[in-house]
Amino acid sequence: MKLEFIGPASLLENGNVAFPALLDAKPMQCVFSFEALQDLDVDGVEKDSLRLFQNHQLKLLSIAENKILAGHAVDGAVHVFSHDLILD
Repeated sequence: MKLEFIGPASLLENGNVAFPALLDAKPMQCVFSFEALQDLDVDGVEKDSLRLFQNHQLKLLSIAENKILAGHAVDGAVHVFSHDLILD
């Protein structure tokens, strides 16, 4: 299984952030919920979803990768929610 994150991140209408990837050369969409992004902002100051994603991109893509490799991708997409976060 070959996974490649190709980006760029884009803001969806509902405040979520999407980040395109390729899984075995097939398009895959990684979607990060607005709530998950907010949970990563411990100070609760930043409200811009794209900025929150950029600030935590490596961690978020790692979580998405783990979900994909564990078989949690459905219909060409994987979704990362608050309960998926491993907060340090």
